[in-house]
Amino acid sequence: MPQLSKSTQTSLSDINMVPFIDVVLVLLIIFMITAPILQSGIEVDVPKTHTVKEITEERLVVTMDKNQLIYLGNEPVNIHQLVDKIKKRQKRENDSVFLRADESIPFGAFCTVIDSLRQGGITNISIVTQPITDRSR
Repeated sequence: MPQLSKSTQTSLSDINMVPFIDVVLVLLIIFMITAPILQSGIEVDVPKTHTVKEITEERLVVTMDKNQLIYLGNEPVNIHQLVDKIKKRQKRENDSVFLRADESIPFGAFCTVIDSLRQGGITNISIVTQPITDRSR
């Protein structure tokens, strides 16, 4: 009876890492492309200033786009319902509300939103701006 030689039986001791690396690189590229889009669903060019404070935690953000439409987070809202919806979402009474507005909207429309917030009892309003860099000058 012939015996099989042990040299013909080899084990696969090496794991092929190339397909794994390919998948990881494709996922990395996808996340790099989609991350800036996920920051905010509303396109707004905020004014540029020298002093900017980073927002480090989840806050209530009121946004005015180029068409003077008002959003709370990513949800469109009527200016008359804005204060009620903010008060429902506030965790504490004196939480700050961040106001993002496109730099091309008229100052009067911007002041109308601030006035509406203050009349509703919201006094802690922060205006979101973008830092001035050498490239933007």
